[in-house]
Amino acid sequence: MSKHWSQYQIEFANHFASEEVKNAVKNAAELLKNSDRVFFIGNGGSNSICSHMMEDYMKMGRKRTMSFTDAAMITCYANDYGWERAIEEWIMAQFLPGDLLVSISSSGESKNILNATRKAKEMKGKVITLSGFKKENSLSKLGDANIVIPVSNYGIVENFHSMLLHIILDDMHL
Repeated sequence: MSKHWSQYQIEFANHFASEEVKNAVKNAAELLKNSDRVFFIGNGGSNSICSHMMEDYMKMGRKRTMSFTDAAMITCYANDYGWERAIEEWIMAQFLPGDLLVSISSSGESKNILNATRKAKEMKGKVITLSGFKKENSLSKLGDANIVIPVSNYGIVENFHSMLLHIILDDMHL
């Protein structure tokens, strides 16, 4: 039996109030404020978040944004380079030093997200990571600002990632 939503709410409220999360959100907002171009990557539900945030960060944050969400582009890169390298190759084609990458992975273990994130760092970019499940996952070690939702439920993690990205955008204006 899964946890009742109120248990998740209590766990997240405690986690969200921690200095660790407050500092990560503050750092992420500073990274956003100091970046002209913002890239979003994720798989599945996280990819939907990328599409939504790409639009909000452009419209409300006045940032130049891109996301790896176009079906034709995804299938082209996956066909030519394989799934684990598809987003990394897209990053190599589009990303410039000083750009900001927002990497979203509920598990924090998606190989294609990890590869693209490492490539962005190698290319002298800044990175915000949002992950979940285990506090010490692979993605949580790669960003300049890292936020982990330590809950093992995709829907809960994805919803909190969306909320946190809205908070980061709002905090950029403070």
